[in-house]
Amino acid sequence: QVRLVESGGGAVQSGGSHRLSCVAHGNLFKINAMGWYRQAPGKPRELVASITSGGITTYGDSVKGRFTINRANVKNTVYLQMNGLRPEDTADYYCNAEATDYSLGVNVDAWGPGTLVIVPS
Repeated sequence: QVRLVESGGGAVQSGGSHRLSCVAHGNLFKINAMGWYRQAPGKPRELVASITSGGITTYGDSVKGRFTINRANVKNTVYLQMNGLRPEDTADYYCNAEATDYSLGVNVDAWGPGTLVIVPS
């Protein structure tokens, strides 16, 4: 019921900056938190950043001080501003939303299809 649409991705040179966007679509739901995870080749999926509906942010250790997650004034939209990109940041980035789906009467953990960020060496 809750569908996430990601935009962004692409190739960015080492040391450069880039921004990802994610919008949650659906009806009869409430977003409790949104965030970004990433998965690099041969690595498990890891938390990049998350933000609750109350504005509390959490960052993965590998991106602290470099990445910033923020909410747009547009409803159910989050951005991931990535600065000081490194080759190790190369990964598929997935938007995540923790939501209460009133149409189903349950809490759900929704995922976007992923968008690829490449930082060449």
